[in-house]
Amino acid sequence: MRRLATSGAAGDVGEVAAPAADSSDCARGRSLSPWRLIDLCAICDTGVGAPSADWNSAPSGGARGRLNEAEELSSAWEVHLEPLEVTRSQGLGSRELGLVLRMARQQPPPWVHAAFLLFFLSLGGAIEIPMDLTQPPTITKQSVKDHIVDPRDNILIECEAKGNPAPSFHWTRNSRFFNIAKDPRVSMRRRSGTLVIDFRSGGRPEEYEGEYQCFARNKFGTALSNRIRLQVSKSPLWPKENLDPVVVQEGAPLTLQCNPPPGLPSPVIFWMSSSMEPITQDKRVSQGHNGDLYFSNVMLQDMQTDYSCNARFHFTHTIQQKNPFTLKVLTNHPYNDSSLRNHPDMYSARGVAERTPSFMYPQGTSSSQMVLRGMDLLLECIASGVPTPDIAWYKKGGDLPSDKAKFENFNKALRITNVSEEDSGEYFCLASNKMGSIRHTISVRVKAAPYWLDEPKNLILAPGEDGRLVCRANGNPKPTVQWMVNGEPLQSAPPNPNREVAGDTIIFRDTQISSRAVYQCNTSNEHGYLLANAFVSVLDVPPRMLSPRNQFIRVILYNRTRLDCPFFGSPIPTLRWFKNGQGSNLDGGNYHVYENGSLEIKMIRKEDQGIYTCVATNILGKAENQVRLEVKDPTRIYRMPEDQVAKRGTTVQLECRVKHDPSLKLTVSWLKDDEPLYIGNRMKKEDDSLTIFGVAERDQGSYTCVASTELDQDLAKAYLTVLADQATPTNRLAALPKGRPDRPRDLELTDLAERSVRLTWIPGDDNNSPITDYVVQFEEDQFQPGVWHDHSKFPGSVNSAILQLSPYVNYQFRVIAVNEVGSSHPSLPSERYRTSGAPPESNPSDVKGEGTRKNNMEITWTPMNATSAFGPNLRYIVKWRRRETRETWNNVTVWGSRYVVGQTPVYVPYEIRVQAENDFGKAPEPDTVIGYSGEDYPRAAPTEVKIRVLNSTAISLQWNRVYSDTVQGQLREYRAYYWRESSLLKNLWVSQKRQQASFPGDRPRGVVSRLFPYSNYKLEMVVVNGRGDGPRSETKEFTTPEGVPSAPRRFRVRQPNLETINLEWDHPEHPNGILTGYTLKYVAFNGTKVGKQMVENFSPNQTKFSMQRADPVSRYRFTLSARTQVGSGEAVTEESPAPPNEATPTAAYTNNQADIATQGWFIGLMCAIALLVLILLIVCFIKRSRGGKYPVREKKDVPLGPEDPKEEDGSFDYSDEDNKPLQGSQTSLDGTIKQQESDDSLVDYGEGGEGQFNEDGSFIGQYTVKKDKEETEGNESSEATSPVNAIYSLA
Repeated sequence: MRRLATSGAAGDVGEVAAPAADSSDCARGRSLSPWRLIDLCAICDTGVGAPSADWNSAPSGGARGRLNEAEELSSAWEVHLEPLEVTRSQGLGSRELGLVLRMARQQPPPWVHAAFLLFFLSLGGAIEIPMDLTQPPTITKQSVKDHIVDPRDNILIECEAKGNPAPSFHWTRNSRFFNIAKDPRVSMRRRSGTLVIDFRSGGRPEEYEGEYQCFARNKFGTALSNRIRLQVSKSPLWPKENLDPVVVQEGAPLTLQCNPPPGLPSPVIFWMSSSMEPITQDKRVSQGHNGDLYFSNVMLQDMQTDYSCNARFHFTHTIQQKNPFTLKVLTNHPYNDSSLRNHPDMYSARGVAERTPSFMYPQGTSSSQMVLRGMDLLLECIASGVPTPDIAWYKKGGDLPSDKAKFENFNKALRITNVSEEDSGEYFCLASNKMGSIRHTISVRVKAAPYWLDEPKNLILAPGEDGRLVCRANGNPKPTVQWMVNGEPLQSAPPNPNREVAGDTIIFRDTQISSRAVYQCNTSNEHGYLLANAFVSVLDVPPRMLSPRNQFIRVILYNRTRLDCPFFGSPIPTLRWFKNGQGSNLDGGNYHVYENGSLEIKMIRKEDQGIYTCVATNILGKAENQVRLEVKDPTRIYRMPEDQVAKRGTTVQLECRVKHDPSLKLTVSWLKDDEPLYIGNRMKKEDDSLTIFGVAERDQGSYTCVASTELDQDLAKAYLTVLADQATPTNRLAALPKGRPDRPRDLELTDLAERSVRLTWIPGDDNNSPITDYVVQFEEDQFQPGVWHDHSKFPGSVNSAILQLSPYVNYQFRVIAVNEVGSSHPSLPSERYRTSGAPPESNPSDVKGEGTRKNNMEITWTPMNATSAFGPNLRYIVKWRRRETRETWNNVTVWGSRYVVGQTPVYVPYEIRVQAENDFGKAPEPDTVIGYSGEDYPRAAPTEVKIRVLNSTAISLQWNRVYSDTVQGQLREYRAYYWRESSLLKNLWVSQKRQQASFPGDRPRGVVSRLFPYSNYKLEMVVVNGRGDGPRSETKEFTTPEGVPSAPRRFRVRQPNLETINLEWDHPEHPNGILTGYTLKYVAFNGTKVGKQMVENFSPNQTKFSMQRADPVSRYRFTLSARTQVGSGEAVTEESPAPPNEATPTAAYTNNQADIATQGWFIGLMCAIALLVLILLIVCFIKRSRGGKYPVREKKDVPLGPEDPKEEDGSFDYSDEDNKPLQGSQTSLDGTIKQQESDDSLVDYGEGGEGQFNEDGSFIGQYTVKKDKEETEGNESSEATSPVNAIYSLA
């Protein structure tokens, strides 16, 4: 059985695929475009549909393995991007590799194509303005700078642009206006600037060669294309010539010159015979880069064919053949005996004199070569000599760049790809044979066409904002920079007082609408030029969301995902994330918010399910969007198919039991040998198994169970072996019982070699069941003594095999026999055999260089395991040097896994190499990694800190960025520390706790929000690197203006009677300024009918208001807000109680209880009841004093049943069984009766505190003592508050 698995997430129909980050940009935590609609990192991290190309450590044979654990985040659809880059990982068999490639060819879901399209479109620029907003033109497509066209086709020169309004186009040719209307062959495509030159009616394409440039213009500016050099492809014919036979002495050098006709582009050269058979090339005979054919020494067999140079031209797809050369070789040994070709001294055997090497190309002992940065450097040395010389390459003062250098043409050419300045220097080739050696030195100079250090980007500003365009490029020689605006030199443009040019930077201050334009930066030197367009757009746009609203995403548990919230606004909004409406911003822990606003959830958990809200805010407003995230359980095959051996004609069942999320649709399918399995009549597919009836030889192979849902999948593989029938001698033998085979015996090791050995054994009895396989196991006594490992497997028909061995292992072997019944016991071990050691074949991984202090760098790596040591005394050679100085390497030998380099400068890059070595030698040259020494605190503070108050709770900050050499590390962020010094309201205490606002990256502006209005603040700025804060800037003071107050507190509506409504409220918790009064708005309503709204204004000290009802039926809705000079704040709304005809009986009675309690008849009734109760108590007291038994007292200590109407303290409950309230009982605002204490106490109605009687002598007490009050009051008996118990206490 073999387990192969992938897991991912993709959106259902109508859903959005859950984004997630990896790759290089993900790892850095930034996307290519802050406002892209979809993120490729999302697709790569949560794709589904095919196994990933990165199936690490897939187990083989019968071993079990899991590649789809919770942390597996590989993407299946990576294969669709670069299918040719799928490589076979260690342990990945051909079947698995074929499965990857076949499934990579399957059609991915439509959203994958859309995602890739949007991703590649986002590469165009860092800032995208929605197309419904006005904007200057932007070039979106253009032809290459050197545009070579086929003369047989129409000429097409592309130029497309976008803008609002749509741009118009015109062209220049050779720097002069190109009038398209005057040439009938030339037309321009509709809604595009693309030129089409049509030759169907005649004309010569060569007449249109020249330099073209496209201009796209609308009322906000003009954008320019590159200068496009148009050339017509040429494929001239080979000149006619008659070539005499070339006569040469055997052993002499020879050069056959090609001299192809000059074509555009240059043709591809290759040599063939006149019969179109290729010329065999080796280190003696080879073709040079210039197309010539070089013979280091001519042999007699070279005369057997002729030699013709062929040129293949790209555009015409034609091959032109030069007249062939014929060789005539003069020799002292006229017979071409083929047996001499393999003679150890072939030249002496043929009488050819041996001679020292000499160079055929290049000539002399030294030469020079110039190459441009980023191109490939090709150095070539071709030498003659007898015997044929060997060529070796070296660099003076250093090593060849192993990561970029490769040898070609039988070591005669050295190619260094992607050349940089550090590749300049002196290289030499050494040609040697047994007669001697010779060298040629090539001095390499690296020049550079301009390349970007800081390409200008589109600048979007709000009115009054500052900004800058930066155009920095480097090259050799140093390029010059020229600024243009709308295609005209900046010097000739109208003056702009808000614009200042400082070399490679244009600074804009207090930008206005009139500043909109397209600026061009042209940087050039003698090797080329770069042209970049960057527009300045001045917009005042509140935040807007660019993605569909209320997205729904489903993801798999434990995956990583990223939620995008594309937005736009000017000024650039700040974006925050919230979950399930909670007030805390999501950032930190399992969440990470990137600079572009994307929210990454590093590992999805069940509790991450919910609704996520992104809120974009600037000074003009805010916008928000929601994403609903559902977390699904992963699909897992928990009972996998097992490898099986079956006899022909039997029945086989392969299990595949799956656990999956029940809300997802599960599909189980089978593959055979990595192809879809056809379920025929002999097969039965069920949900958890595959049954094969009457197994035949064609059923043998691998079977893969694929369990998939809409979001992920899991795979498991097993191998079925089918045994052929073997005739038995007699029926009697066939009837004998079958058993496991006996163990093999007499193991013997022979043919001992350095990396192999032959193992021979004698088979044991098969016990009436033929042996199908032998499993050879090994044990070594150095790293895991006593542990046996499978080495290899052999058919049951052999008893001797060659075993391949690893270096520096002390082996012993044993053999296990297998038949259809089972496995034998292991044989007795063989004698031991130790292989010799060897140098390591690999180097340690995960090499890093990081500073732990300001003056050191700690180099760490993952040590190699014992099986990679290949020899004793494994150690590591650590090398380092500063990157920019190119000084000599420092090195030290280390036996651990770390080394600390001391006395380093602060935060400088180092080149680091770690090479493994044992007592037998060194590993191959390691890769070079870049590390950095430790950081120190920044030395400078931001300057020119400017504060602009945006509103009562937010300010805008702007500062001058610090110079990079003062950061002394990696600039993490700019940070503002601010604190509330005081409030402008008198006698209001404020907290002076320091708060901070962070601005990640190297930026010159930011916004601080959530300030308190009407307050004095102080603020300081610092720059932060990995070590900590730098010095603080000058303390700035600012004052926030008044704001609107918060809502009034405790707004209460009371209705003492049917005619009057009383309103009361408290002052707002946060006045946010000087209160100027309150505004009350109220309106009468009755069902769906609403009356006219009334408005009342009150002074700031008034907190009560009474009004008379217009009618006893209508209700009132009151809205109250506080005011400052800024305006009205948050309002609070309450409604008057419902009248009796709208409420339930209980509610109506309760709402009117306050009215009844003030009526005279009710007071008289209550007095009569109190008098009767008093008389009853006196009678009870007298009866008790006479010795009579009172039934309530008798039952005081008797447990009460649930139906008993008395409480456990013996008092009576005067409420009826339906829990009807007593007259005058107080209710809460929602109509429920308060049963714990009386609301009609003397405290509420008069001045009494402890008294139990009203002024008129009536008793208003508590008639019911509830059990829950006993529990809350502990040991205080309710007897003290019960009238009956009060009498008892007196007795």
